[in-house]
Amino acid sequence: METIAKIGITGLPGAGKTYAVRKVVEMLEAEDLVVGGMMTEPIIEDGKKTGFAIVDWMNKQQGIFAHADINSKYMIGKFGIDLKALEDVGVKALMKASEEADVIVIDEVGRVEVESPAFIDTVKYCLDLEKPILLTLHKKSRNPLLQDIRRRDDVRILEVTPINRNLLPYKIMKLMKGELL
Repeated sequence: METIAKIGITGLPGAGKTYAVRKVVEMLEAEDLVVGGMMTEPIIEDGKKTGFAIVDWMNKQQGIFAHADINSKYMIGKFGIDLKALEDVGVKALMKASEEADVIVIDEVGRVEVESPAFIDTVKYCLDLEKPILLTLHKKSRNPLLQDIRRRDDVRILEVTPINRNLLPYKIMKLMKGELL
């Protein structure tokens, strides 16, 4: 990669942020690049979404980050949040990726994730590295971390919509290769 691309993907819930990131990760790995960091995956039980897992992309370790059965002062809709799972799996995955990966992926910097000081510090650390990074950002949060990311000169923010989500990964790949500026 000729340039150090730092790309934030934003969009409304359900627009396809995680879909776009997964597609880009697939294409990066097809070019033999090591991608590391954290991804979110829905937890489906009896055909219903009951929560979200945090996955360390490099070693596939998982933690239950959000679930209908978790009692917490932090909620995403009907799901309680376990910030310890975010820190035990997500933060460790990001630190490992900062050392071992060619590209760092963070899915997602959202309104609940930013309740973790360790997560905030790790995201800032990763953004300051001379390493390509791809992250998804909560669209409407006014949290200081999200506002700082949006204001950074070295981060390009792209919005995913149901209309552009199939083409956006290809545009992101061109940006990561320095073909589009």
